[in-house]
Amino acid sequence: MISASFADGHGKKILFSIKGPGSGNPFWASVTKGAEEEAKKLGVKLILVAPPQEGDVQAQINQVEDQLAKGVDALALAPGDPNAFAPIVDDAIKSGVPVVFVDTKGINEGVTFIGTNNMNGAELAAKFICDKTPKGSDVAILTGIESQSTALLRRDGAIKGFKNCGLNIVATQTAEWDTAKGRSVTESIILKNPNIKAIFASNDNMGLGAMQALKDADMNDVVVVGFDATPDAATSILKGEMTATIAQFSYNMGAYGVKYALELANGGSIDPNIDTGTQLVTKENANDFK
Repeated sequence: MISASFADGHGKKILFSIKGPGSGNPFWASVTKGAEEEAKKLGVKLILVAPPQEGDVQAQINQVEDQLAKGVDALALAPGDPNAFAPIVDDAIKSGVPVVFVDTKGINEGVTFIGTNNMNGAELAAKFICDKTPKGSDVAILTGIESQSTALLRRDGAIKGFKNCGLNIVATQTAEWDTAKGRSVTESIILKNPNIKAIFASNDNMGLGAMQALKDADMNDVVVVGFDATPDAATSILKGEMTATIAQFSYNMGAYGVKYALELANGGSIDPNIDTGTQLVTKENANDFK
């Protein structure tokens, strides 16, 4: 997929490469919308490219190299594989094309990351759980794939938040972002810890799996907080099942990617980390995320 937006004929040309097509994933559709609307507002020429399917790293690399060869003023990149993209990013910068990472942090030193502050988001979840749960209560954390920085940051943010308010962490286990594994891991945790009062799941898929395990065990008073604010999680919250989730803002990733890539193209400087925001989602505002 390649799309172009020309707000006027005299703007800088910004290449924005995302990891998957918006037609197949609401997250990337939202990133695309943010990028296109910001480009129109700022009067830049936006070249937005995405591989035919998410995870096709070679296709993404080919698209980026092709557009860089044609000439652009800046690159906003959500790298499908940060290691594979590292030499391309280095070459772009050496040739005078500034780069920002969006959604996924690359490994190149000195390149700004624009995306969710996952540690802060997890601390926000932990604070909510702390406020709902008596001090000293048993709590558990379901983590994602622990080779990924996103999983580690969410885990560490939750641990920090729970320790700060005096909750007792009885389990920290991976369920690899998966609903079925979230269910089976939770079954194991509650078997060993029948007095558990709260679970932080590092994404909503695992949170929904945890909810199923708790329902099966007739443990209906356990606080469950997820991360992502998916429509399924919002529906669960409105039904009185999951307690809360943490929203991240993909639209902002697109808009900020264009905004700050343009700033660099114009010779400006930007912060090394730009947080696109998180928000606690409860029954009060879950309708906004369905």
